[in-house]
This record gives sequence, structure tokens and C-alpha cells, in this order.
Amino acid sequence: MAFEVYDDYEQGERVRQWLRQNGLSIIVGVGIGLVCIFAWQQWRSHQDSRQLEAAELYQRAQQALAAGREAEADPFIERLQKDHADNGYAPFAVSQRAVRQLQAGHADQAMASLQWAEDHFKDPALKHLTALRMAQVELADGKAADALARIDAVGAEFPGLAQELRGDALSRLKRPDEARQAYQAAMAALDEQAPQRNVLQMKIDDLATAGKQGA
Repeated sequence: MAFEVYDDYEQGERVRQWLRQNGLSIIVGVGIGLVCIFAWQQWRSHQDSRQLEAAELYQRAQQALAAGREAEADPFIERLQKDHADNGYAPFAVSQRAVRQLQAGHADQAMASLQWAEDHFKDPALKHLTALRMAQVELADGKAADALARIDAVGAEFPGLAQELRGDALSRLKRPDEARQAYQAAMAALDEQAPQRNVLQMKIDDLATAGKQGA
């Protein structure tokens, strides 16, 4: 029994000595751990609040556009672009603005918006789609050669759309045989029930008619 008491006493002394030697580091370590946990919670809370703010800005922009008040929508989009560039809502809103800019005849502004959106989309598929939209703007602006170069650089992420746009560019560059091949490739990439097949067939027929007239 005495030995047990002595062992308990000795072990207690060793524990107290260890605490005296290492107590400060334990306190500091626990303190750092608590600070890290608190910082993580604060960061998550901040991220959640930023996500909600971005979602609200996007929703308010969409509501303004739906009501035909485009001038009211743009400040919300600009705030998304400035304060929430890393949020997925921002490039969607900016790319939507590009459509209105092109319709208003401001091709340069539309290209700038789409370039910003492409730079900030994180999904490769969305980047490719935005690049094809940029090619559409270049076609509308009479820059068929630039559009063709951009389409060829995108890859085959959206073969139906890419080949149709490629056909449009080649047609404007007076390369009808290559344009026809592109349209046929676009047709092959589409589902049998896709409504765009009718448009493609019309484009192919127009090339045939133009070829007969030029013969």
C-alpha cells in the first residue's frame, strides 16, 4: 500500500513538473487552436453573407430586366462585377448584359463584357460557351476571320453550335464548300428532334442555291 501511495505521489509530482515545464506551450497551443476555429467560423459566415449578397444583387437585376427597366439593372450588375467577381453570379450577369449591348449596336462593349465573363467563369464548359458567344459578336460585327480563328481554338465542347458558327464564318468568307461541310457536321452533332436542324438545312439549301446562281 505504501508503495502504491508513493507511486501515486511520484506520478503526481512528475505530472506537476511536466505542467510547469510545458504549461505555457499548452496554453498557447490551445489558444491558437481556439483562434483558428473562431477565424474559420468567421470566414464561413463572411462567405455565406457574401453569397447571399451576390444572389440578392443578381435577383434584383433580373427583376429589373423582367420589368423592362434595364437602366435599373446595370448598377446591380456593376456591383456584382466589382465586389463579387469571384462569385458565379457575376459572369452570368455580365454575359447577359453583353446580349443587350450587342442589340444596342455596341459590339465593342459586348466583347469586353464577354471577355470579362470568360475570364471569371470557373467551369471550362462555360468558358467555351462564352468564347462561342464572342465569335457570334465578331460575326455580327463583320469580323468573320476573327470569329473563325476563335471557334477553331475553342475545341469540341459544343460541336453543334461550334460547327454552325464555323459554317457561318466560312460562308461569309466565300468558302461555300467548307461551310457546307461545317453545317453538315453541325447537323450530325444534333439530336434528330432538335429544332435547329431546320435552320441548318435552310443554310445548306441557301449555299446550294447560291452555287447554282453563281454557276
